[in-house]
Amino acid sequence: MKFSTEQLRRSAGISLLGFAMTACSLTAANTVAPAQSPSDAAQISSAQTPQGFQQTTIVSGLERPWSMAWLPDGAMLITEKAGRLRLVRNGVLDSTPIAGVPEVMSAGQGGLLDVSIHPRFAQNRWVYLTYSHGTQSANRTRVARATFDGKALRDLRVIFEVKQAKSGGQHFGSRILWLPDGTMLVAIGDGGNPPVQLEGELIRKQAQNLRSRLGKIVRLNDDGSAPRDNPFATNQTADPAIWSYGHRNIQGLAFDPLKQRVWATEHGARGGDELNLAQAGKNYGWPVVTYSREYFGGEISTARSRSGMVSPKVVWTPATAPSGLAFYTSDRIPAWKGDLFAGGLVSQDVRRIDLDETGNVRGQQRIAIGQRVRDVRQSPDGLLYVLTDGSGDGRLIRLEPPGS
Repeated sequence: MKFSTEQLRRSAGISLLGFAMTACSLTAANTVAPAQSPSDAAQISSAQTPQGFQQTTIVSGLERPWSMAWLPDGAMLITEKAGRLRLVRNGVLDSTPIAGVPEVMSAGQGGLLDVSIHPRFAQNRWVYLTYSHGTQSANRTRVARATFDGKALRDLRVIFEVKQAKSGGQHFGSRILWLPDGTMLVAIGDGGNPPVQLEGELIRKQAQNLRSRLGKIVRLNDDGSAPRDNPFATNQTADPAIWSYGHRNIQGLAFDPLKQRVWATEHGARGGDELNLAQAGKNYGWPVVTYSREYFGGEISTARSRSGMVSPKVVWTPATAPSGLAFYTSDRIPAWKGDLFAGGLVSQDVRRIDLDETGNVRGQQRIAIGQRVRDVRQSPDGLLYVLTDGSGDGRLIRLEPPGS
């Protein structure tokens, strides 16, 4: 997929990437880069704690916030998993949620999840939401589009959904990422852990089924249709929306406009969380190859790699539970330009991931946050933000130079 210079410039301007930080504790971790030998693994850096930055809490008292997006006027939209869409303007949270949000199934990992605005929002006012819809016994991931009039969502319609209903409240995926050509990637989880089944077998096996949207990244036009140049568009035995497959549960997607790359972080089971360089048409192996282990029991697979399946750039064991991913493009913090920032729910941190020119990981820093990190984004003015996943004490935090 080729992108023009103008598309890259526009993408860098609208990308909703980010980061946040309290204190940076730098310690050893069981982190491996499987493309290398274990002795050459990309370990957590032992460098000194970065200095010269302060953490500022912009908003507190959020209830399970999941995602954030900036409007052209500088205001911010924040989703809360229970089904509320909030507006923050000039650092103040509007006490009244935005009306017109669809009914969601708020249970387990499900609820109102990602929010994103159209690249031409100033002209069309389109806001996109991902969410879980249905009941505990029959639910699915949906993508909806609505017009935002400044106070409410209008004319909301579902533009895409997983065709197969599943049970339980696990693995909805749900990150949205806009590409410079105006199409969007949406991450869809594999549906859940054992014993959840679909069509007589463990539901996670749907990640290898090209007729299923479970365990995939899909690429869509802005109306939810499948682009004609998708990798499986002419394959009569595959869903034409599929862009990549063999994923467990991606909750971090980021675009590198410098190298035209898509990065993804996905949850493993017990250990085996992954950072992947995502590419069209590729198979990322789940559950045929994995570093994960069963929550109760032994190995999911004895295979760590296989011909025709893409190996992750980094595997995190113990699990960090990665959620929210940003590629930093700003000159506001020059030393971080070109780095990835991955939030962690279990690890309660952000990982700064140093990349070389070829996309291999040179090292990492563990940046302690102290709460579950749900989202990481870069604001339009180049500052770095994080959402923490608190139950009534969720925070929106900004990382900034002292005295800002």
